[in-house]
Amino acid sequence: MLGGTFDPVHLGHLRSAVEIREALGLDRVHMIPAAQPPLRGEPHITPEQRLALLRLGIGDTPGLIADARELERQGPSYSADTLVALRRECGPEARLVMALGHDAFLRLADWHAPERLFSLAHLVVVDRPDHDAALPAALAALIDGREASSVEALMREPAGGLLRLRLPSRMAISATEVRQRLVAGDSVRYLLPEAVEERIHAAGLYRR
Repeated sequence: MLGGTFDPVHLGHLRSAVEIREALGLDRVHMIPAAQPPLRGEPHITPEQRLALLRLGIGDTPGLIADARELERQGPSYSADTLVALRRECGPEARLVMALGHDAFLRLADWHAPERLFSLAHLVVVDRPDHDAALPAALAALIDGREASSVEALMREPAGGLLRLRLPSRMAISATEVRQRLVAGDSVRYLLPEAVEERIHAAGLYRR
C-alpha cells in the first residue's frame, strides 16, 4: 500500500512505487488516493480527478494498481481502515506493507490508531533527500523494538515490523512545486508523466 493525496501524481511517486516493489519483492503495489486526508489540507482538485490522473500515470506499468477504495468510503481516509480491508482480502498470512515517506513518518504518532497499523502490516519508511530530522519522543516510543535490519528479516512475519528504505533514485519532486509551476504557467515537463501533463492542461487543472 502506498497512499497519498497524489495532488497531482508525479514521476517521484511512480518511480518510488516501482522501486519499492522491486526492493521488497512485492507482488503488487496499491497506490491509494486519499479522499479526505485527516492531517492535510483539502486537495486542490477532486478525488475523482486525482484518481483519473493516477490511472493515466500508471498506464500499463506492471505491478502498480490505482486503488479507489478510499474514494468509495465515507468519512476521513484513515490508513488503518484501508489496511483492514486489504488484510481481509489478502488473508492473515500474507506479508502486507504500508510504505510512507519520511516526512509523513515523523507525524505517525498523530495518526488515527497508529498502534493498530502494526497489527495489520509492516511499515516501510522511504527516505527523502531533503528530510533528515530527529524522531519525536512519541514516535520513538511507538516504533521501539520494531525496526528490522533487512528486507529478509522484515518479511519473516506478516506484519508488525518497521524498515527504513533508501531507494536508488530518491527523486526530490514536490507536488507543491508542481502545482506552483502550473499556476505560474511554467514548464512541468519531466516532472509528470506525459499523459498526466496533457490531461492537466486539457482540463485546465491547477490554474488557481
